[in-house]
Amino acid sequence: MPVIRATRYHDISCGHRVVDHEGTCQHLHGHNYRVHFHCEADALDHLGRIIDFGVIKSTLCQWLEDNWDHRMMLWKSDPYLTSLLLIDPSIVTVPFNPTAENIAAHLLTVVGPQVLPPTVRLVRVVVDETRKCSCEAVI
Repeated sequence: MPVIRATRYHDISCGHRVVDHEGTCQHLHGHNYRVHFHCEADALDHLGRIIDFGVIKSTLCQWLEDNWDHRMMLWKSDPYLTSLLLIDPSIVTVPFNPTAENIAAHLLTVVGPQVLPPTVRLVRVVVDETRKCSCEAVI
């Protein structure tokens, strides 16, 4: 039996900074991210699908829209956080330094299991930070 995956991508705009980065990514900046979600299941449903693409949209893509799109994402240990929250309380605080690698891993291991139906597994997340640069997390 072949491995079958359902894949959908979603685009968001999000700011961040990478604490202790040796280059320009240490500064506040943003990206137009493209996030690719790859889903698997043990069996196809009665229609022959892993998951309806609309369900990926209403769960994973909607989570991105509700939580990270058009927001600034900062690590909870970022020394700028306290001061910036006074200016903009909508800043998203995350438990990791917001590199593309950590973003992909968080979506794969934390968000996917929370929002997907129990019969579907998120097995791969690819985060395109730019058109030239991407990272992936795979189970």
